[in-house]
Amino acid sequence: MLYGMDLTIVDEDLKTVEKSFQEYLASRVPLIGKIGKHILNSGGKRIRPAILLLSSRLNGYQGERAIRMASVVEFIHTATLLHDDVVDNADIRRGSPSANTLWGSEASVLVGDFLFSKSFFLMVADGDLKILKIMAEATTHLAEGEILELVKTADFSITKEEYMDLITNKTAVLISAASRIGAVLGNAPMEHELALMRYGHNVGIAFQLVDDCLDYTATNETFGKTIGTDLREGKVTLPLIFALQQAKDIEKEHIQDIVFSEEIQEKDFNDVLDFISKYKGVETTLKLARDHVNRAKKFLDIFSNSPEKQTLVRLADYIVDRDR
Repeated sequence: MLYGMDLTIVDEDLKTVEKSFQEYLASRVPLIGKIGKHILNSGGKRIRPAILLLSSRLNGYQGERAIRMASVVEFIHTATLLHDDVVDNADIRRGSPSANTLWGSEASVLVGDFLFSKSFFLMVADGDLKILKIMAEATTHLAEGEILELVKTADFSITKEEYMDLITNKTAVLISAASRIGAVLGNAPMEHELALMRYGHNVGIAFQLVDDCLDYTATNETFGKTIGTDLREGKVTLPLIFALQQAKDIEKEHIQDIVFSEEIQEKDFNDVLDFISKYKGVETTLKLARDHVNRAKKFLDIFSNSPEKQTLVRLADYIVDRDR
């Protein structure tokens, strides 16, 4: 189950993926296992492994390599979370103290490096050069997205197009790679491989857009981190971008003063919420997320109807319907 999303068809495989995490975290340095297990066991959605497993099954693959590659994708995702929390100086991750809070920034960065290295070790051991190339390209773009996000911190001139490019690299490329690798494992024809790659791309964009909205609309209890974290970190996300595009200069100046202040008080955050609500920033962003989900589902039309296809369709819908 994925927070109410039924994944029965790959449930046993996902359990095996969870077990493999423990095996792949094995190291003569105990701290690696402690930090790795802390973040891997802290309630992640496992969307990337689930998509890879479903994609491989959709193309007729039933072997153990899917388990290994699902673990690789989640390891890489986990490494980026460790690095992100250090960059953002985050205290909470998925409702629990972040690794950098418990063990320090230095340890978090280095364990993130270990997870990246371990992932590529596993791919080299697997021996599929095409998969290795897909993941090398994805992680390169991922790193570019993270750096671009840093560069664009508190940048009120960022456009919708620039932000979409940012989240494509930061979030969508890894989900897209996960769905594409499933097709590669199943020796799918290129037409099917590209369809799944584009499915993952659009699901990934929708996932990030919904996350951006939840940072303004969810509750701390359901979201797993403090609401308004993006704003407090100076991240100008799409709900705010849409609102700024329509606002008067005096309104923009007020919002800028809030973001640039040393500490954003509750009243300040509520002012931003009212501002975004006035210009329907969240509603417009959610509509765009739904458009990307509908586009993602359209790419599945090429496949015959099956339980795997239907689960991928439901998973795409879950992306925009979730509350966490």
